[in-house]
Amino acid sequence: MSSRRKSGGASVRSVNYATSPLLASKTPPWRSRFVVAMVAASFALLLGRAVWVQVVGNDFYQKQGEKRYAHTLSLQASRGRVLDRNGLVLASSVPSPSIWAIPKDLQADAGERRALARVLGITPTELDTRLSGNPNFVWLRRQADDATWDAVKAMGLKGVYQVREYKRSYPEGESAAHVVGFTNVEEHGQEGIELRFDKELQGRDGLRAVVRDRLGRVVEDIGDQTAALDGRDVTLAIDSKVQFFAYQRIRDMVTQQAAKAGSVVVLDAQTGEVLALANYPSYDPGQRRNLSGAQLRNRALTDTFEPGSTMKPFVACLAMETGRVTPSTVIDTAPGSITITGSTIRDSHPHGALTVAQVIQKSSNVGTVKMAMQMQPREMWEVFSGIGIGQRPQIDFPGAVSGRLRPYKTWRPIEQATMSYGYGLSASLLQIARAYTVFARDGDIAPVSILRQDGPVAGVPIFKPETAQTMRAMLSLVTQPGGTAPKAAAIGYSTGGKSGTARKQEGKGYSNKYRAWFVGIAPISAPRIVVAVMVDEPGKGVFYGGDIAGPVFSQVVQNTLRMMGVPPDIPVQAQIVAPVAAEPESF
Repeated sequence: MSSRRKSGGASVRSVNYATSPLLASKTPPWRSRFVVAMVAASFALLLGRAVWVQVVGNDFYQKQGEKRYAHTLSLQASRGRVLDRNGLVLASSVPSPSIWAIPKDLQADAGERRALARVLGITPTELDTRLSGNPNFVWLRRQADDATWDAVKAMGLKGVYQVREYKRSYPEGESAAHVVGFTNVEEHGQEGIELRFDKELQGRDGLRAVVRDRLGRVVEDIGDQTAALDGRDVTLAIDSKVQFFAYQRIRDMVTQQAAKAGSVVVLDAQTGEVLALANYPSYDPGQRRNLSGAQLRNRALTDTFEPGSTMKPFVACLAMETGRVTPSTVIDTAPGSITITGSTIRDSHPHGALTVAQVIQKSSNVGTVKMAMQMQPREMWEVFSGIGIGQRPQIDFPGAVSGRLRPYKTWRPIEQATMSYGYGLSASLLQIARAYTVFARDGDIAPVSILRQDGPVAGVPIFKPETAQTMRAMLSLVTQPGGTAPKAAAIGYSTGGKSGTARKQEGKGYSNKYRAWFVGIAPISAPRIVVAVMVDEPGKGVFYGGDIAGPVFSQVVQNTLRMMGVPPDIPVQAQIVAPVAAEPESF
């Protein structure tokens, strides 16, 4: 046994490893060097990559990492309010649910989709179209109401969510729509004050840096937060009560007369503030589906027309200012017509001899033309230009137009004659209302403002105070028996003004369609307001300004002066008399 172990041990020890064919083969030196080099290169590559990630490209990878968990949320600023002169809200932003979905997560059968579409107020086809877009996010309905979201939530559909956004609210609805305007779904102004003061109302959004988990939930805030800066409020000169009443009256008259449209402008004679600017047809700025251009047009500022007889007082004022006539100067208007370079101008009927005051009271074309033809064209042009005809009103409001007044050097005699009673030039209703502040302010014209002013403003002199006061007394005759607009008289307040009626121009001629208007002042004893009314294409056979626009003027004057706290200046009892027929107006 022991001898075998000894012999075995001796055999193991006697093995010569150098004689092994495998071990005896020589390894090429380049192979070992290559392996070592590869190992070294791998370490160098790893080291370089580490240096790149940790040092050179650190910012990039840091940002990529933050994107997986860090997010910057926008803190939406609240849009400023639009207020009337008394602080009542005309436009404000209120929280509203906006409903969205992740289409790839939405689990709803055909019946549930139809029910969802019905709640959202859209068709099933429209819903399917929206869901077939981005698989990760689609809006189902922006700025819905709480009742809509509650109904959607009650359906228990997976993949449908809501987020709170701001929605613009317009408490005064269609009565103030053309003043306030509206915004789009992103709360950017599109019309009216919302457009003109969009930058001031909009404010500035804030920022909030947060960490979110994989489900999108906010875990914590990181870094500094930038607070949102809310938009500033804009206070208008508009009185919402006066605005609403003016809108009601023009709406009722347009409807009653089957007219095409109508407008009312109310100005504070002392400050030039626009107390009301109403148009009909109108629209609800909070519900704007299927709107037409006719509803959107702010006619009081954008539509121009030949102002007709409302220009006669300015011609008479110029004639008195230059000493050519006095209020009692007699002008022979017989036989009721006058021919200028082959063209005949007529009155509605022959009047015979009229004083200058009666020319205004009865709206005589012939009497006005005879005064005008004593003047140089430049004199008339300077007055018309001075009261704003042919010039864009300087008002903080989009869409105001300049109208038309041709250079006086191009006037032919017949054109000078027709311009004296308002044909051959054009103006907007706002321009005509502003022009009449000349008579209300003793000869100077006021700048108009849609924003609230702190007090009376300085105007630009046009006529001497005594001339304007004399004309004011003459204008009061228009609303009295024998004038063209007794229906413009107001209970408790003295009024004066000028009616206007004009055929509408179509192509190169005039049609049998009319515009009727009245612009006037109240109270005559101490003017506080100027009111201009226009009704476009009355369709019931009555078209004179005194009959159509006069009653609206009367109602608006009474209501506005009472709201302003202006005491009556004439006895009420003396006015309760039988209706007086209006003098037929020349146009």
